[in-house]
Amino acid sequence: MISALPVPSRAPAAEPIVVTGGPPPRPVAHIPSLDGLRAVSFLIVFWAHAGLPFVLRIPGGFGVTVFFFLSGFLITTLIRTEEQSTGTVSIRNFYLRRALRILPPFYIVLGLAVLLTQIGLLPGPLEAKSVFAQVAHFANYWFIFNGTEGVPLGTVPYWSLAVEEHFYLIFPLLYIVLTRYLSRQRLGATLWLLCGAVCVWRCVLVFGFDAWEERTYMGSDTRFDSILFGCALAVSMNPILDRPVGRPALWKWGLLPTGLALLLIGFTYRAPWFRETARYSIQGLGLVPVFVTAIRFPEWLPFRVLNAKWVAFVGTLSYTLYLTHQVTLMGVHSWFRGLDIGSASAIAMALSLVISLVIYQFIEKPCAQLRKRLAPYGTGQRVTVS
Repeated sequence: MISALPVPSRAPAAEPIVVTGGPPPRPVAHIPSLDGLRAVSFLIVFWAHAGLPFVLRIPGGFGVTVFFFLSGFLITTLIRTEEQSTGTVSIRNFYLRRALRILPPFYIVLGLAVLLTQIGLLPGPLEAKSVFAQVAHFANYWFIFNGTEGVPLGTVPYWSLAVEEHFYLIFPLLYIVLTRYLSRQRLGATLWLLCGAVCVWRCVLVFGFDAWEERTYMGSDTRFDSILFGCALAVSMNPILDRPVGRPALWKWGLLPTGLALLLIGFTYRAPWFRETARYSIQGLGLVPVFVTAIRFPEWLPFRVLNAKWVAFVGTLSYTLYLTHQVTLMGVHSWFRGLDIGSASAIAMALSLVISLVIYQFIEKPCAQLRKRLAPYGTGQRVTVS
């Protein structure tokens, strides 16, 4: 396989936002507000899985949707930055970066959950085929057609990692092929159209084949659009790489409230047909102005908290927190029977933070350094946006 392929563009390269300390474009190390958005996404998932009381019903699945959107936006931003700087996209380096980022914590947490189950500290039987589905990254389709029995308690969220990994296998190749024939503007339009096509496919499954909820919620083919929305934003009007589109007032007081209204519709309208067809599309559209304004205006009061150091730090740990949180929740409920929800949730959160911090210090940070040496792209200077 050719590891680095030229990616010509028929349109002139977008003028990048100023990168402090050197000539643009440079690899992106930090994007304002993204760690904070990761933290919020994790807290939504944790709150829902813990069963804590709520004022507005925000389903835990929405936190997963935000993770998907964020992942698509970030990987496409890095691909574009590499393309603009070098004229190539290295498939080898892309897969190497993703593997070093995702797989070590993935297998460590899964291995610990299996071990705790084997020695009786987590209840429930294990089935080799179910665990193998997680190990081999097709847990989402295994759960759809076989149920979630037989995996370590608390590891069902691994289905969403399978969706992302399937997407990572396809998207860089798709990007290279499309950019050979399309300008960046047409590439962006194509990605938006693909988001719509996935929504149509969900409608076909639900209305034409009576697909059940797990089929549309967990399937890679039915959830790729949640990642593609982030990719489309990164290509068509990237708030990091492209000239700002629209006046600040338009985003702050027009498009952001509209996006929040779309999200509110997704939270409050609970008809089953809507939840499994159009809901994910409406959420994807609603997240576009949220991401643009959060990245462009990180010091604006509504988004200032996203860039607080402690929030950003939780966002840094969010991947391992996502992997560990439900295991610790299940474990605490098993070990300390009779605890109220609040106390059990606090203990589980503390355990998740400790485990995640240990994995971050001894696994994720060394892997990040290894990524810089073996596949250095995507590890550059801090970006300032306006």
